[in-house]
Formats: sequence, C-alpha cells, structure tokens
Amino acid sequence: MVRSSGLLTSVKDPVALKSIAVTLSINDFVAGVSATLNYENEEKMPLEAFFVFPMDEDSAVYSFEALVDGKKIVAELQDKYQAHKRYEEALAGGYQAYLLEEDKCSRDVFRCNVGNLQPGSKVALTLKYVQELPLEDDGALRYVLPAILNPRYHLSDQSMDSCLDLKTPIVPLEDLPYTLSMVATISSQLGISTIQSNCALSPIDYTEENRTSAQVSLAEGHKFDRDVELLIFYRKVHSPSVAVEMGMPERESDSLMGAPSAMVSFYPDIPHAETSKKCGEFVFLMDRSRSMKSPMSGQNRSQLRIDAAKETLILLLKSLPMGCYFNIYGFGSTHEAFFPISVKYTQETMEKAVEKVKHMQADLGGTEILTPLRRVFRRPPIPGHPLQIFVFTDGEVAETFNVIREVKFHSKRHRCFTFGIGEGASTSLIKSLARVSGGTAEFITGNDRMQSKALRSLRRSLQYVVEDISLSWNLPPNLFAHMLSPEQTVIFRGQRLIIYSLLIGQIPQDEATGEVRLQYTLRGKSYEEKVTFALQPKPDDNLTIHRLAAKSMIQAKDFGFRETTLIFKRDVLDISLESGVMSSFTAFVAINKELNEPVQGPLIQREIPRPILLGGSSTRPSSFDALPKVLPCSSAPVSQAPRNMHTSYCAIMARMPEGIPQERYYNQRAKCVIHTDSPPVLPNILKLHTHEKGSMEHSVAQLILLQNANGSWDMNEDLAKVLGTSLEDMKSAHPTEVLEPSAWATMLAVIWLHANGKELKCEWELLERKAVVWLHNNAVHGFTMLMRTANQFLKTSVSASIFTIKE
Repeated sequence: MVRSSGLLTSVKDPVALKSIAVTLSINDFVAGVSATLNYENEEKMPLEAFFVFPMDEDSAVYSFEALVDGKKIVAELQDKYQAHKRYEEALAGGYQAYLLEEDKCSRDVFRCNVGNLQPGSKVALTLKYVQELPLEDDGALRYVLPAILNPRYHLSDQSMDSCLDLKTPIVPLEDLPYTLSMVATISSQLGISTIQSNCALSPIDYTEENRTSAQVSLAEGHKFDRDVELLIFYRKVHSPSVAVEMGMPERESDSLMGAPSAMVSFYPDIPHAETSKKCGEFVFLMDRSRSMKSPMSGQNRSQLRIDAAKETLILLLKSLPMGCYFNIYGFGSTHEAFFPISVKYTQETMEKAVEKVKHMQADLGGTEILTPLRRVFRRPPIPGHPLQIFVFTDGEVAETFNVIREVKFHSKRHRCFTFGIGEGASTSLIKSLARVSGGTAEFITGNDRMQSKALRSLRRSLQYVVEDISLSWNLPPNLFAHMLSPEQTVIFRGQRLIIYSLLIGQIPQDEATGEVRLQYTLRGKSYEEKVTFALQPKPDDNLTIHRLAAKSMIQAKDFGFRETTLIFKRDVLDISLESGVMSSFTAFVAINKELNEPVQGPLIQREIPRPILLGGSSTRPSSFDALPKVLPCSSAPVSQAPRNMHTSYCAIMARMPEGIPQERYYNQRAKCVIHTDSPPVLPNILKLHTHEKGSMEHSVAQLILLQNANGSWDMNEDLAKVLGTSLEDMKSAHPTEVLEPSAWATMLAVIWLHANGKELKCEWELLERKAVVWLHNNAVHGFTMLMRTANQFLKTSVSASIFTIKE
C-alpha cells in the first residue's frame, strides 16, 4: 500500500529535513558515529515528518536526542509497543514527540518520526552508534556511511508494517532538498599510512607528527549517488590486541554493563596451503531481478550488474575442482534451476552451464530468494561433498529475517558465501547469511571487480578446515573471563577475529597483566597465538566495547520482530534495555512536554524524499516510463490515513517530461501499485564481456572461456588469437616428440597468464592450478627444457617453477 504526500510537487511544497551532519570518530578498529538530522517547518501547519534511511546492520545504536530551541531532550529506549503507545499519546495530547526504530523487515533500515513540528520551529535530532570496522584483504579498514537505500522488493501481504516500500517518494539528485556533510577523525597507535575514499575529500590533516591521528572531511556538494566509503590503511594492521573498558560504576559489578569488558582482536597467521583436494557441492544462487540491469556504479560505461555477475559465474565454473557437484539457480519473483539436481562437474555439464549463463538475463521480476533456498536445503546431502552456497544479489529483498532464519536452521550442513552487488545492497541480508552459516560476506561497489572477490570466497570454501578452535585466558587469581561472543566455529586465512568478554571478579590495583591465547589445528598440526595486555580498564563515556558486545549478543538471537522465538525475544529485550542498544523489539522515544498546544485538525504528514538513481546517474529521467508506475485509484481522498499503518508515500517529480500532465496527487491514498524494484529497463546487452577488445580483462576473460573442465586448453585458432599468434606458428613450435597438442597449448596458456595477467592473478590462480595438476597427471616432464622453447615462442621469460605443485 502507498499513501500520498505533497513533497516536491509541481508547487514545490517545502521539505522539513534541511541537512544531515555526520561526525565520525575512528579509533583503531572501531567507529563511533554521531549523525544529526536538522529539521525546520516552513509551512503554516504543524507537521509530522517521516524519514527512512539505511545504516550498516552491525551498527549498535545507543543514543537518540532532540535539541529544540536550545533545550536537549534525551530519548528513552523502550519496548517497541510501549514506545509507539507513548508516541501516539503524546501527539494526541499536543506534545512534540520523536520516535526512532528499526524496520520490522530488515535490520539495516531505520525510520525517524518527528511529530507535531510547529510552524517556524527548528529541531535537531542526533542519533549515535558504534560499530566494528571490517578489514579488507589488502589491509584496509573499511567504513561505509550508507547514503543509498535501494527499493526493497517485498511480498505485499507481509509488508503492512514495513517502511521498505521506498519506490516513492523520489526526486532527481539535483532536486534533493537536503545536504550531507561529514567530518572524520582517525586515531591509532598503529600509525596511519593513508586514507582513501570513493568520494571527494578535503586534504588529509595529520594532527600528530608520528601520523597516529588525522582528520578529513567530505567535500562540499556531495550528491546522494553513492555510499560514502573510507578506506584507512594502518602501518601495523595485523597486530593482535586487547582493549579493556571500565563498566558503569552504578551497575552491579558482575552485570553486562557493570563489569569491565574486553575486546580481543586476533588476525590469525594461518599458514598458506594449497586448496584442499576434498570436493564439495557448489550451489550458486544468482539474482535475476530487474534491478540487476542497473550499472555497477554511476560512472560512465559502468558494467551492468547482471553482466558482471555472469562473467563472474563463468569464472567460478571454470575454477571448480574436478569431481565436485554443482548447480545454478536464477531467482526473482520465480526461480529457475539449470539442472533438476546438482550434477557432477564434467566437461559436458560445464559447457551446458556456461552456455546457459551466457544467455541469462535479469528478467525474473522481484527478489524472492527464500523459495530456491528451501529447494536447495530439501535435497539430500551428497556423501563426501559438503554443501557450499554462493548468493549473488543486489540485496533488494524485504523478507530478510525469514531468509536468515532458514539459513541458520540448516547451518550445520552448509556454509553460505554472500555478495552484495552495487550501492545500497542490504547489509542485513548479506552479512547475516554469512555470519549464521560460517561463511564470508563481500560487497562489490564502484570500481570493485566482482571476479576477484568471488574467487577469494571460492578459495576459502576450498581451504582445509581449521579445527579445534579454542580461546583460553591466563588471569590473576579471583578474576575470570566470561565469554559474550558466540563460539567461533570457523576461521579463514586472512580473516580477523573479534571476541568480547566480561572480566568478573577482583582486578588487581597494581599494574597487573593478563594473557589470552588462540589455539587451533590445521591438517593435524597445532597452532597458537597469544597476546599480553594491561588489566587496567580505561573509561569511555560511550561504553563502546560494552555496547559492541551487546550488539554481538543481540545479533546472535534477534531474527526479526516476527521470526524470533519467544525465549530469544525475552533475552534480546533484556540485553537491549540493559545496554541501551536498539533491537527489533525496542525503539527510542522522546517527548517535549513543554509544548502542550492542542493540535487543530490532523497533522499534515510529510515523508522526506529520497534520490532516484536512474541507471546509476544523477540525470533526470527522459520519459514517463522511467518513473515508478502508480495505477489510477478509485478511493476517495482522505485527510489522514490511520496512524498505525507504517507505509510509504508517493510523490510526483518536480517537473514532468513534455506532454505529461502535472497532476497533483496530494492527499490521495493509492491502493493499486505495480511493484517495481528497479530503475527503468535499459537496452539489453547480449554480449557477455563488456570489456574493450584488446584490454587485459578482455583477453583473460577470453582465455578463461576456452579452458576445459579438467584444466587443459585445446590447441586451436581461438587460443592462438588470445596468445597473439597464429595456429600455424603454434603447431610449428610444438615439440611433437615430447608433448601432445593439448599439453603444449596448456603450457602456453599458463605461461601467457603469468607473463601478461599478473594484475589479475587472484582471478585465475585456481584455474591455473587445475592446469598444472592436469599437466602432471598427464605425465608431462622436463618443464625446464620445454620452457626454453615456450618462452622463445611467446617472447617471455617465465620461470619453470610455475609448474611446480605445492603440497
């Protein structure tokens, strides 16, 4: 259902939200964020304003306050039902009231209500949160301020209480009436190497000579065409650490918020080993909703999401180990499986799958992933082949908690590796699916190559299993560690571990130390890492570590307003209220009781508009077809919809194209909506590879397409073109007395990759290893001698060591 409002209509109704100001403080691996929403009512009637915005699902929101005419009103965190009741009663009594809550369908979407905003009045609403920052493979610490909230597809009968129907209100970027500013302060004793961003920044100001502190800000004029991403590079990012924080002195000394809390950070030095020869069942779930026709970014000639996904899927298929099983599902409003059941990986099945992938289009409507997931889980397991699920989606799905619960229920028999494609993907869906199943999550935005991140996850799925993971503490007498983090079941190479614990008992007065050890086994060998730390807790007014610990506990049990069991709901509610960290069952509410003027008639309702991203650009739509389609409705106009219906509003663009009547749908409830979860249909690009011919990406992609399932290449004209030679010359240089034609072709392909494709090695090293194994299995010997001929032919200088198999 959609309600209407007069936002940026043809008569330019004012919008209450004027600006968003963000203050970011990053200390080592933790971010503290304060976001202020500045409102002003320029109309002649009291308003109730609604603003829906995204936030990373790892965010622990712990404070919400209003500044009205110089007076600060601090919100209380309450049971969500009670908070709503207080909000409604306050408005009915003529008070100003403010409400902040998570959406009932997704943990990364928040809604802010400003009730009874008087004419001419101004109010600043500030929310604060803390979050852990993930570490990228290149050692960069990644912070994202979500500025894009994609429309989230939903089943209409399950979304009555959701604010996720954000197809409207929409405006072009240049007409967005509010601005965004951000100032970031970064500090760490590890030393700051540099700071990078996908957005324009002010020059970096290093405030300390040893570069342990820096400040940077978002350049003026930021358009809401992308999330704001910061990449912070420290000098010693891999060092383990323990931070101890004081609790609240007024709380019980052994309670969640009263006891000292410790945050342990490990970056395990797991030895590099070749991927396991143990096979598996690999199931790929590919989003084929209409939104996948959008470009990967707003840059010119950016590759479409569906094309990048197809190219990546072919690379994954080529990289699978011989003898495994696989299947591919495309999903949207419906789903299609390539094979009735998972099939054995052979040359024939691989060729069939690749051909189907080439013709795959984003033509299946919405984004319903739950049904194909259940179909996968209903299949009996294949003995000796553990199930590994890869999910590719731009994350536009509202039934997030149902999907997470389903994956967690089956987590003992599979791992799920997830990929959020493009700006605005649901962090709640992508991160949670990986977390509850022991997999990993990746986000692909801007210039990121999906291929490299997908291959990284495939390598992880093929790693030897790290077993017997344990954490042990060595503390002074009368002091012990009470673990708060869920038990760690899997560790991947290159992955950082964050563990939270309470320190219960008597902490020594003198400068005592403690020690914590991480132990695990890999391929029968035991490994251990340890870190010694000072036991003197440091004060923190924001109680950052305590609240991050509470958030990790909430995430382990909170599966949404509807899906969480009664026992878990009580636990989540208790943790949330004790720690002050918001959950699915709590909301912040603030009442300004100094204002007590009866409201004359219904409040005018205004929903703050969001930008429309048409094809990833900031340009105005060129035709009426570009707009979300609202069918004519027969309902009579209403002055105010029922207050308990948390639905979205629709608004008409400021200026329509010529020939389209500028009809004002002000105060008219719309009941008949065609749900569209995508920008307008773009021209269909049938070719698989959109890289320019002659580019390295294009050549590597062509070489990958030519590889056989067993890892070999055939000697033919297509391979010769990629290698920059002719088939006749290949045959002339072929040492026929030593090598079969396919062995010669495979050697040349591998050498060419090492000589020319080094920058893309992370994408082809798995299929290159298949090729090397195939050469050894086919009794190819004397690589050193053969390399002279091959290097001379290709005009390269590659070492024969590339054909060594490492155990």
